[in-house]
Amino acid sequence: MDRIPSVNLEDFISGDPNRKQKFINEIGKAYEDIGFVALKGHFLDDALVDRLYGEVKNFFSLPVETKRKYEIEGIAGQRGYISFGKESAKGKKEGDLKEFWHFGQYVDDDPERAKEYPENVIVEELPEFNKVGKETYGMLEKTAKYVLRALALHLNLEETYFDNYIHNGNSILRPIHYPPITSEPENAVRAAAHGDINLITLLMGAQGRGLQVQNHKGEWIDAIAEPDELMINVGDMLSRHSNNKLKSTIHRVVNPPRELWGTSRYSIPFFMHPISEMKLDVLESCIDEDNPKQFDDITAGEFLDERLIELGLKK
Repeated sequence: MDRIPSVNLEDFISGDPNRKQKFINEIGKAYEDIGFVALKGHFLDDALVDRLYGEVKNFFSLPVETKRKYEIEGIAGQRGYISFGKESAKGKKEGDLKEFWHFGQYVDDDPERAKEYPENVIVEELPEFNKVGKETYGMLEKTAKYVLRALALHLNLEETYFDNYIHNGNSILRPIHYPPITSEPENAVRAAAHGDINLITLLMGAQGRGLQVQNHKGEWIDAIAEPDELMINVGDMLSRHSNNKLKSTIHRVVNPPRELWGTSRYSIPFFMHPISEMKLDVLESCIDEDNPKQFDDITAGEFLDERLIELGLKK
């Protein structure tokens, strides 16, 4: 496969059983073949996207000392600001050429669950920043819920199988700023080759070149979405749960050509995580003689902790 397939969520929610099944078939095949789709028909509107990018650019334009006020010690980068070069890909010692922010879950109906998560960090200098972040978080979470419903049906599960696992899940919205490159990077790229930890990732800002996906032949292909599309990929949790039937594909963000070094790049992924006690044990429906069980039993919380330590975000 040398390009990312495009699907339309409106087919799934149309009320037409034929269009719904068409979407299930298309996204299921794409995730078995390459682990990525470009999705139209999501719940973000252009005005909200424009407001979000405006606020994100305003935040990253703040002085470094101001941004560092919002880098909270002791929470493994789960909320607030994470400074330039702090995160590295699994197995790589060089830090990625990026700085980013984390918005986390907004729990308003479960006091015990709320205690599990750090509170979101409020940016005093930008009164609209947190408001717009929360609104975007909700629309991406809603989009992800319907994508997972389609995947549940593709895996021969109940349509709402994932619903209770993702309600108040440990999902993260991550606005990323890749600053201009000012000198020759030594072995560092904007985001080194990696797989995502979570169930699925919804990426805003994949319109320009930079994001690349590795296909089954080991070739790197450009993943470029249309302006009205989100790029959505399978994460390691879902790959593990489906016994690698759905593929968590290695991807990276490469440095731009030298003539574009002076430009910033922004992208905004939403990492859909379940609640920590969800069992990621391999689904029985994904095991047969040709595909024996590949992974040990583990919960989502245990798996996340393992990976945060590998990434250098948690000690």
